Amino acid sequence: MSDPMWQKSSFSGDDASRDCVEVAAAPDGGTLLRESDEPGTVLLATSASLGALLGALKAPST
Repeated sequence: MSDPMWQKSSFSGDDASRDCVEVAAAPDGGTLLRESDEPGTVLLATSASLGALLGALKAPST
């Protein structure tokens, strides 16, 4: 199995010392998530659960 191709947000800029959330495609079709300053801790999210999280984060607060 090959190592995931991690990507970080363009909002993080080019400074390698900036911590950020990174994402990668999982072999089973899900999405891997990690914090750049803790690369050994990886979360696996399904497309549906990640979509629900992003939708909730984008929703206007009441």
